[in-house]
Amino acid sequence: MDVRELAVPGAFEFTPRVFPDDRGLFVCPFQEEDFVKAVGHPLRLAQTNHSRSRRGVIRGLHFADVPPGQGKYVYCPQGALLDVVVDLRVGSPTFGAVDVVRLDPVDFRAVYVAEGLGHGIMALEDDTVISYLCSTGYNPGAEHGLNPLDPDLGIPWPAEIEAVLSDKDRDAPGLAQARDSGLLPSYEDCLAHYQRLRAAAAD
Repeated sequence: MDVRELAVPGAFEFTPRVFPDDRGLFVCPFQEEDFVKAVGHPLRLAQTNHSRSRRGVIRGLHFADVPPGQGKYVYCPQGALLDVVVDLRVGSPTFGAVDVVRLDPVDFRAVYVAEGLGHGIMALEDDTVISYLCSTGYNPGAEHGLNPLDPDLGIPWPAEIEAVLSDKDRDAPGLAQARDSGLLPSYEDCLAHYQRLRAAAAD
């Protein structure tokens, strides 16, 4: 498993080995030992999510209150997508930083998104499937979104693909509005939460 930290600290790309043969292929998109080495604690699995999208669909940009937040381990078993991570932690040295990874069933890359980071995807093909391993369950009162087309975010969505958004995502606030209203997580709270996760793993 090859591991690379993204430009947004706390987000990692994992690329597993793929074993093809005349029957098909075998791959392990998630491997706990490599995950713990990179992140510093195990991934608590509370929920798995699965969605299918047509070309151009954007889901996000989503984040949750910290603590507890929601860490996500994301991969694409069908189709192709752009996975986007944004540092929304107020006070972070990399606040506003964006990184993008293509996920598909060729390289079977996966992306881990730590609690407090913004996350979104765009389907590049029809019938694109995205699967998430989530550290906490769905908590509608603690989950929020930003408009993924907000120019202040500067996300490099492909200009040649028409974006398709839910009304909820399209009507979500922009980055500046969310920051000014106190909606975004603080860097200090996120660091304290990460430390608690590592301390619990060490016990």
